[in-house]
Amino acid sequence: MNRSQIQRHAERSVPEQAAEILSEGRVAHVGFVEDGQPYVIPMGYHFDAAQPDRMYLHGSPESRAMKHLASGAAVCATVTLLDGLVYSRTALYHSMNYRSVVGFGHGRAVTDPRTQRKVFEAMIRRYFAGRTEGVDYTAPTAEQLEATTLVELVMDEWSAKAREGGPKGPLDALEDAPGTCGVVPL
Repeated sequence: MNRSQIQRHAERSVPEQAAEILSEGRVAHVGFVEDGQPYVIPMGYHFDAAQPDRMYLHGSPESRAMKHLASGAAVCATVTLLDGLVYSRTALYHSMNYRSVVGFGHGRAVTDPRTQRKVFEAMIRRYFAGRTEGVDYTAPTAEQLEATTLVELVMDEWSAKAREGGPKGPLDALEDAPGTCGVVPL
């Protein structure tokens, strides 16, 4: 069985939405194991649908996570978009509407200054649309590029999953049942 196969609620698999979810997301939870100890770190990331098997992370060259990820070690990255809180007349059926992607791959350091600049510029446009280099901010200097590690995650496998709709409890469709049910959109 491949590691990205959805086990629970396989009917929620939405692989065709993976690039859209990654494009819309802002925080990736990046997991890795170092010396037998698992770590999961929330990080800003860059994703471009034109390169759907990659995402980029940046951080301090002194960061344990960045050093480990740049080494080529195995990595798992997860992005989740929370669309709503689902409440039911039955406690067991409370849930959430979400879209998520889980990817497995490995990292590598990006050291070419032109590639670094290109990715960092794209990341600024992605997070801060409308900002212009030279008007709203100064371009990074060579020293600033050297002071930032850029890691490209090459993903071997992705899976995407989503839940949508209202509560599915046994009393939720009954108008005269006690309690309330519905969705709080986020």
